[in-house]
Amino acid sequence: MVKIQLYDTTLRDGSQAEGINFSLQDKIILAQRLDGIGFDFIEGGYPASNEKDAHFFQSVAEKTMIFAKVSAFGMTRRKGVAAKDDVGLRSLLEAKTPYVTIVGKSSSFQAVEIIRSTREENLEMITDTVRFFIENERKVIYDAEHFFDGWKGDPEYSLLTLKTAVMAGAETVVLCDTNGGSMPCEISAGTRAAVEAVKDSDATVGIHTHNDCGLAVANSIVAVEAGATQVQGTINGFGERCGNADLIQIAAILALKKQGYEVLHPDSILQLTELSRFVYELVNMPLSKHQPFVGKSAFAHKGGMHVSGIHRASNAYEHIDPARIGNERRVLVSELSGRSNIVAMAQKHNIEPDGELIKKILAEVVARESHGYQYELAEGSFHLLVQQLSGQFTPHFEGVQYRVIVESDKNGVLSEATVKMRVASNERYEVSEGDGPVDALNRAMHKALDPFYPSLAEVKLVDYKVRVIDSESGTDAHVRVVIESTDGHDVWGTVGVSDNIVEASWEAIADSFEYKLGK
Repeated sequence: MVKIQLYDTTLRDGSQAEGINFSLQDKIILAQRLDGIGFDFIEGGYPASNEKDAHFFQSVAEKTMIFAKVSAFGMTRRKGVAAKDDVGLRSLLEAKTPYVTIVGKSSSFQAVEIIRSTREENLEMITDTVRFFIENERKVIYDAEHFFDGWKGDPEYSLLTLKTAVMAGAETVVLCDTNGGSMPCEISAGTRAAVEAVKDSDATVGIHTHNDCGLAVANSIVAVEAGATQVQGTINGFGERCGNADLIQIAAILALKKQGYEVLHPDSILQLTELSRFVYELVNMPLSKHQPFVGKSAFAHKGGMHVSGIHRASNAYEHIDPARIGNERRVLVSELSGRSNIVAMAQKHNIEPDGELIKKILAEVVARESHGYQYELAEGSFHLLVQQLSGQFTPHFEGVQYRVIVESDKNGVLSEATVKMRVASNERYEVSEGDGPVDALNRAMHKALDPFYPSLAEVKLVDYKVRVIDSESGTDAHVRVVIESTDGHDVWGTVGVSDNIVEASWEAIADSFEYKLGK
């Protein structure tokens, strides 16, 4: 088994993605999470660039890292400045990490045209910087920036930069596809050339790819096949422009699809779905439903033929068992569904369907979807529908009346909702304000029902989507509202349809409450 080191740079490269900003506490929490799963390296940031990164290294030094080695990131010394006098290099020493990762130019074009140096001085900058850290008892990883672009234009010089870093003491030289424009065949050939160039040393070769052509994961895998033993990337592929290589996918592929490679810990692959979603939550971004392996749609089946097939043999339409990655199979229901979909969904909700019930459910789904309902993202509403059609549904409450008022004055916009709800023979009349009419309505319904059903206080609305169904009708158009709710343990979706957005929202919220009380 060949051990492949996974080097995570989510805290640096990942934070450069548009819309992502880690707090200091976020960075500490994620570093500890990655360590617990068995990542080999965690790149914490560039301490010379901002105070937050400098504080991170101070804070993480007080934590016990069991598996991961923390690395501080920086650049080779500046032109005309001795390594010991370079402020950026001094900040890396002050970070007191066991490893430092140094990025340097491995393209003659970049060295001469971009940083206005010479080929010779660029080599001296690499040598001086690496030696400076070796002399100060740090281990060095050298990131060969623009390696593949340089190798395609001037392979001899690009390989010489790698040899220079190794001769100065670098433990690993990492080949960077900085612009993200290289093809797999180029990555494979360049990696083989690099491995050959340093084969007489103890140094290893790594790979760092960007996703500008949608090939970051594929390029990382072919580099491993060509001899790279370290893969740099980020969780969920976060990164500048189109992102970096997604370490979630790479770990899954090397562990489950390839032979002869060892990554993370044996049980860590089971935690990758949870890790992926944890990081999305941490940065307050919606989950990527179609993300390979770990997305909610990665093992979702909608076509009736597909569902029928996986019931006979799961590998008919699934390349792995989703449980191996910590994910789950989902069967979707829509007007495209066949009997197999309905049977699977009914059984999931502990309802044993007969032939007549299946026909009734399928007909009702088709009829409702023709009026704008959609159950793919509203499993909670589908569950209630099946219960109603099977005669097993008993409502927990009744919505008697509601009114929503939106007022605008010099102080802003005020939304107020009034609801009358009935539980058995009890009626409650409640009023609540909110950030918009739907929020006010949701709050008022909670005030009316929570005293009867305390568990409803756990229910939070976490996503809200509105879709105009018949846009040609203009302001008279019907709208579909799909909401996603959670009680801190489970997440479920519900749907409402009306020509009034508040009415559609009322229906979706009411379904959400009924689903929670039913489960």
